[in-house]
Amino acid sequence: MKTITRNEYLDRIIELNGTPDIKIITGIRRCGKSKLMQAYVDYLKENCENINIIFIDFMDLEYEEIKEYHALHSYVEDHYQEGKTNYLFVDEVQMCPKFELAINSLHSRGKYDIYVTGSNAFLLSADLATLFTGRYIEIHVFPFSFREYCRYYDDISDIDKLFDEYTVKGGLSGSYAYGTENDRINYIKEVYNTIVTRDLAQKYALPDTLVLQRLGEFLMDNISNLTSPNKVSNLLTASKTPTNHVTVGKYIKYLCNAFVFYDIKRFDIRGKKYLESSEKFYLCDTGIRYALLGNRNMDYGRVYENMVCIELLRRGYDVYVGKLYQKEVDFVAQRGSEKMYIQVSDDISGEQTFERETSPLLQIRDAYPKMIIARTKHPKYSYQGIEIHDIADWLLQK
Repeated sequence: MKTITRNEYLDRIIELNGTPDIKIITGIRRCGKSKLMQAYVDYLKENCENINIIFIDFMDLEYEEIKEYHALHSYVEDHYQEGKTNYLFVDEVQMCPKFELAINSLHSRGKYDIYVTGSNAFLLSADLATLFTGRYIEIHVFPFSFREYCRYYDDISDIDKLFDEYTVKGGLSGSYAYGTENDRINYIKEVYNTIVTRDLAQKYALPDTLVLQRLGEFLMDNISNLTSPNKVSNLLTASKTPTNHVTVGKYIKYLCNAFVFYDIKRFDIRGKKYLESSEKFYLCDTGIRYALLGNRNMDYGRVYENMVCIELLRRGYDVYVGKLYQKEVDFVAQRGSEKMYIQVSDDISGEQTFERETSPLLQIRDAYPKMIIARTKHPKYSYQGIEIHDIADWLLQK
C-alpha cells in the first residue's frame, strides 16, 4: 500500500524531541497514529547518532509476555543503554492493563524520551491528566486533509476531480487500498462500527449500543444543525428508538471523546461571551457519513461546512459558532491573537444566496478578517472587504 509522509505531524514531533514530557499521539481509529510513530523512528535512525530505540508494538505477538505493567517496566529497564539517548515507543499501549503505572514510573526516572499511542477510546484527551501524573503533550492526529489526499493521488492533476472524490471518500487512507467502491465503503463501516460496538461499549460498559448507533447516524445526518440532547432524544424516541435526554447527552460525550465528532460551542460576537444553549457537532471525516448514509439528504453546503470546520481544527484554531443579533456566522476561528469570521456555502452565484452569506459578515464592526468559503471554482476575490475563496483552493493552502 502506498504511504506518504505526514510532514505537519512529523515536524511537530521532531520539535518535541528531547523535551521531558510524555508525548501522546491521539486520534480516531485508523487515522495513522502508528504510521506516524514509525515515520518518526525512521527519522531518528537516519538523522541521530548514539541513540537507543526501544520499540514495543502490543499488536505484535512478540510482546505478548510483557502485557503486564511490571513486565513492561522490567523489559524497558533491561533494554536501557547507558551513555546513549534512550527513546521509548509503545504502540497500542492500552493492551497492557495499568500501563500508566509503568509509563509514569519510567518517566519519573528521567532516562527516557517517551512516546505512546493507543486506541482512541482508551487514550481520551479528557483522561490524560488522570492517567499520566507527569507532564505530557498531546499530538492529535486527524484523518488525511485534502492536501494530503492530493499528495497521495499525485498522478492526478485535476483538482476539481480530486476534490469531488475527497468529499465522498474522506481521509481514512486505509480505505484507498481497495479497488471497488463496495470494499472501500465496507472498510470505513467496519472502522466506525468497531469504535461504536467495541471500543465505546467496552470503555463505558454499555449493555446495548443501538441508541449509540442511531445517535451517531442522526448527528451525521444533521451536521451543521444546532442540536440539544432534549431535541435529539425526542426525535429518536419518535422514530422507535426509545431514550432520554440524559442518555443522549452522555452518548454524545462518548462519541466526542472518541474523536468521532467535535463539539463546537456558540459565541455571542456582540456580547463577547459563550452561550450555553444548543451546540453543533461536526463529524471527524465526511467519508464516514457517505459510507453509512450514502446520498441521503446530501446537502453539499453542510458537508463543505463540516470539511472547513475540521480543517480549521487541523490547523490549530479554536472554533466557535458565531451569533450576531438574530443571525449566525458559521465559524469564529481563533489562534493566539489571530481571529477570523467565516461563512461556508455551496453555490453563491445566486443573488439571494450571496446576500444571505455576506449580510452577517458585513454587520460585524471589528477589523478582523472576514471570508466566505464556497465552491466558486474561481480565484480568490473580494467584496466589501470580505474575501471569497473557492473551497478546494482554500483547503490546499498551508
